[in-house]
Amino acid sequence: MAAELSERKLPLVIQCFLIILLVRKSITIERYPELHFFFLGALMSTLIALILLFFNKKASLHMMALSALTLFVFGLSIHNHNQNTLLIVFLVLMNGFVASSRLIMKAHTPIELIIGVLLGSIPQILLLFLWL
Repeated sequence: MAAELSERKLPLVIQCFLIILLVRKSITIERYPELHFFFLGALMSTLIALILLFFNKKASLHMMALSALTLFVFGLSIHNHNQNTLLIVFLVLMNGFVASSRLIMKAHTPIELIIGVLLGSIPQILLLFLWL
């Protein structure tokens, strides 16, 4: 748990470099197009979260990750024409549990949770149209 905003910058920079390395070397668009776009969305989310830190705004990285995963599974369900209803419902419930726990632990404010959900969801929704 990083109490100061400045403590979050280095881990986010490292995460950006690792995602770039992963997308360029291992999860290429030719091999795994769905995962490629998922990680590109994760990179976009991480970069925006990093930029927000320079404006003294904090986003919930837990909510960012979980909401991105939820939308990715939803997109996979549409793409593969199978119903992952139980998994999607489970992930939506986990979004609620994680948000509640972050509030109870006083790790985030409701606004920071909403920013995290938007940061995780919007890039996934935008990139969803490229691989569907």
